[in-house]
Amino acid sequence: MTNKQLHYLIYGLSGLFILINAILIANEFFWFMAIPLVGFLIYMYFTTLDKVLLLITFLTPLSITLSNYEAQLGLSLPTEPMMVAVLGLYFFKIIFQQDFDRKILIHPVSLSVIFYLLWMLITTITSEIPLVSIKFFVAKLWFIVPFYFLATQVFKNIKNFKIFSWAYLISLCIVIIYTTIKHSAYGFDEEIGHWIMDPFYNDHTAYGAMIAFFVPVVTGFLFDKTYSNVQRLFVFFTFVIIMVGLYLSYSRAAWLGIVAAAGIYAILKFKIKFKWVTLAGIVCLTLFLMLRTQIIMKLEKNKQDTSQNFTEHVQSISNISTDASNLERINRWTSALRMFNERPFFGYGPGTYQFCYAPYQYSYEKTIISTNAGNKGNAHSEYIGPLAETGVLGLLSVLAIAITTFLTAYKVYLKSTDKKVRFLSLIAFTSLVTYYIHGFLNNFLDTDKASVPFWGFIAMIVALDVYHRDNTKEDII
Repeated sequence: MTNKQLHYLIYGLSGLFILINAILIANEFFWFMAIPLVGFLIYMYFTTLDKVLLLITFLTPLSITLSNYEAQLGLSLPTEPMMVAVLGLYFFKIIFQQDFDRKILIHPVSLSVIFYLLWMLITTITSEIPLVSIKFFVAKLWFIVPFYFLATQVFKNIKNFKIFSWAYLISLCIVIIYTTIKHSAYGFDEEIGHWIMDPFYNDHTAYGAMIAFFVPVVTGFLFDKTYSNVQRLFVFFTFVIIMVGLYLSYSRAAWLGIVAAAGIYAILKFKIKFKWVTLAGIVCLTLFLMLRTQIIMKLEKNKQDTSQNFTEHVQSISNISTDASNLERINRWTSALRMFNERPFFGYGPGTYQFCYAPYQYSYEKTIISTNAGNKGNAHSEYIGPLAETGVLGLLSVLAIAITTFLTAYKVYLKSTDKKVRFLSLIAFTSLVTYYIHGFLNNFLDTDKASVPFWGFIAMIVALDVYHRDNTKEDII
């Protein structure tokens, strides 16, 4: 075909599209307009899968979840269907091209992730509600395979660290601005702040968790000397937006995560040896076990409920007497532990907690927000939840991922000869720490909002270790 004929073909098809689209719009059918966009997206899937991953990252904070409790279905649009397509295409590529990097596959973090998925698959087979567990397991695959295994290959180009971070950050800032404007109409009321971020985030705890996750990132970017003055000004405004969003989220767990991240920063910055960190943890745990009765008695004297006042809101963190949110967490945790005692090895099956925990609630532990329907959240813990759903090995697999990630980040920071690589490992891991701490009080890794940055940042740390730790010549940032 000559160039002239090709031009005639393009003009002809374009004119035909415009004509058909005009007719359909006149008849109030608007979806035909999406065909060029869909076509371009399909083209991206087959030519630049890494760009698709970054596009999904940008869309994640803006995605909207459609939930159907009776059908036991929750789907985020448009991100999760896009992830399913990435999962299928990536599996197809691995099977037929067999070019996956073995160094990634045998990395300790990867082995922990594979163990986590394999055990989840086994407990899906033994599940109390197989349909729920199958959906839960498949959803884990479309979170983990693209944003961990594929992402490690994307981060071979270390500049994608910034692109990935800014992709999520920019759209998160859009959500924060939208939420803050809506919130201002209610005088920034604390109770209103629990749901005002809807439809983008289901409640203030998930919203606060993701804002806290990116506080170390933006803080690190503030000190990035490669930025121009104009870029630094943009970073500063982003930092302000993030901090305003964090404060107005009224999420106490998010604030705790920031404090923990600051502690980890100090450990890494001052190169405190891992054995001393471990020893300090053992000492603290021992003291708690020895003094737990006195500590609980002290906590029971705290009657401060959640409040719009910052100081009072912080004080309410330790209120286990009257604060309904704290008491409901305890109710969910004790129910999960009773489920674990019933089935300690296989558990009840991935994703089944909310459908099975009702009989394990004791009437005297219920609160004004308790329910038997299983439609108001999960176990409120990334650690106790897996214990009930996938047994003791399920919990160990979660801890294995956390420990291997910590050790990898620690190794990269201490052993890399490139300051920029150390810088990236520092902000990546301190961001993850905010969620590891948040995970004691809430669980959101069954959603795209939390899974995309969580698994993406773990992939960053592994990619830094495998591809960049000993690279002193590449322009890292």
